[in-house]
Amino acid sequence: MAFEYHVAKNGSDYGTGTKQDPFLTINKAASLAVAGDTIIVHEGEYREWVKPKNTGLSNTRRITYQAAKGEKVVIKGSEQVQDWEQVEGTVWKKVIPNEFFGEFNPYKEEIFGDWLVEPLEEKRHLGDVYLNGKSFYEAGNLEQLKSPSIQTEVFDNWTKKTVPAHNPEQTQYVWFAEVDQQNTTIYGNFHKFNPNEELVEINVRKACFYPEETGINYITVRGFEMSQAATPWTPPTADQPGLIGPHWSKGWIIEDNTIHDSKCSAISIGKEASTGHNYRSIRKDKPGYQYQLESVFSARQIGWTKENIGSHIIRNNTIYDCGQNGIVGHLGCVFSEIYNNHIYNIAMKREFYGHEIAGIKLHAAIDVQIHNNRIHDCSLGTWLDWQTQGTRVSKNVFYRNNRDLFVEVSHGPYIVDHNILTADYALDNHAQGGAYINNLIRGKMVHLKMLDRATPYHIPHSTEIAGFAAGYSGDDRFYNNIFVGDTDLEKVGTTHYNGYTTSLDEYIETVHQEPGDHERFNNVEQPVYINHNAYFNGAEAFEREDEKLVAANFNPEVKIIEDGNEVYLSVELPNNFENVLGDIHSTKTLNRVRIVDADFVNPDGSEVTVDTDLLGIQKEKKSKLGPISNLQPGKNYVKIWG
Repeated sequence: MAFEYHVAKNGSDYGTGTKQDPFLTINKAASLAVAGDTIIVHEGEYREWVKPKNTGLSNTRRITYQAAKGEKVVIKGSEQVQDWEQVEGTVWKKVIPNEFFGEFNPYKEEIFGDWLVEPLEEKRHLGDVYLNGKSFYEAGNLEQLKSPSIQTEVFDNWTKKTVPAHNPEQTQYVWFAEVDQQNTTIYGNFHKFNPNEELVEINVRKACFYPEETGINYITVRGFEMSQAATPWTPPTADQPGLIGPHWSKGWIIEDNTIHDSKCSAISIGKEASTGHNYRSIRKDKPGYQYQLESVFSARQIGWTKENIGSHIIRNNTIYDCGQNGIVGHLGCVFSEIYNNHIYNIAMKREFYGHEIAGIKLHAAIDVQIHNNRIHDCSLGTWLDWQTQGTRVSKNVFYRNNRDLFVEVSHGPYIVDHNILTADYALDNHAQGGAYINNLIRGKMVHLKMLDRATPYHIPHSTEIAGFAAGYSGDDRFYNNIFVGDTDLEKVGTTHYNGYTTSLDEYIETVHQEPGDHERFNNVEQPVYINHNAYFNGAEAFEREDEKLVAANFNPEVKIIEDGNEVYLSVELPNNFENVLGDIHSTKTLNRVRIVDADFVNPDGSEVTVDTDLLGIQKEKKSKLGPISNLQPGKNYVKIWG
């Protein structure tokens, strides 16, 4: 029989867990709840790492953790610290016995791991200091922190920047820690604030809601605010703990939460440690690429299948102010759905930098559906890296990111449809086998081959490996898109594909005019399927596109406008905008991808039809160009979020 446990700040872990006699900690309820049970947490601040002990059994026999309706429940990985001692000027210190941290001291633990690029000399740590909820920057040494004009080094891609504190708009609140055998001494420059009169918190726990064991399935987490966790760097070749996550399990639902201030990653639906843990950085004997290949095989050996892993739902969450990723996952993300999330300010603090950063960063996103998300002000919006197969990126709004979308060393089939991408650097396509349909793309596009890194592809809708292939580029489809160039934006449009073949028959005929076996496939460009696109303001078309709309000197003046929680698209279109209409594409019209020899279909194998626009309007016979069906010639101002 299903049971309902209650947790409240006036409760006791010696109670019975009823509404009248609640527990004090969420972990007490977690130790008792079994499949079918619900844990209701009442208003208050809970400073604990919730570690679910028992597994749900199915979608209908879950264990549900939820905030009480209408009550604000906050779970923090931090502790409040008081009794700061003034050192000199605006610098204060707090001496904390190491026993306070137990076996995990974030001020001793360095940010470390594969594909971490900077900093190399002055290490950063998993600790942090928060003044009234705002996180500090870590100084490289104590003298730097004491300086009257504090300079904080941050990393912008490959460039180190020094931010001076004498500019009030750039004033940085900075901390530094010294750890010896007995104590951890934390120093902070609080500027005009007295830390003993304000709320000052420090990172203590590695996570807020994350099981220690794997295989804790069918858990729902709903309605919480979670923050301030000392999460480690999460490359695809390591254990990938997040502030919250299922830890190599199946069937979690993470919904309606506010998640912020994770040192590295917020939500993890990724890998566990036994399949490799930073071996590239520790052993130094093989490339990370090789260890990542090995992790795929290791995962298969421990049960990486649809029956055991993935199929998570992440929806309606607000995720912000995290150092590495909003959502991260390698292998464990398979068959999941990510939608209606608002993700922003990810990897923009830039105390450290590496290759594994994005609002959403997934490896092996097999059959993952990413749709209707709002992603902005991130170092990279969404990065799909390796094994992007059966993946669909649909109806998302990207803006003010350093880059919007990156698909890397994958072979498809994958679909990118009805999205708005407006970063100056809109799209990295280092893959093949994609279908880009009805998108608005205003920004630079980079198109590269990857012939030196063969990556796996799979039997459709399965984790079973079917083969490996290099990234030849091409085998892409571009239909019904609006491309918008701009001053200083290069290579916007489909001109990257000039010289490519346009059918599989033509490709095969051309390949076999050359001698050899695999060598000939390296030298002939794969077929591309490109038609019914619009090119404005300097965007350029593929030389063999038959039907297109080109207005090289027309500037649509694309703008994304925020009004509270609502977001609007402002765009002007030429008088002849409706002269070119596109087809509604489906499995029948999207040719199979060559390498994987697979069709574009839904995750359940049924025929896919790309007929619903960003606003949810279903099309019938023909499609206007772009992501919104009711765009008209002239000025348009359309609500796209909220």
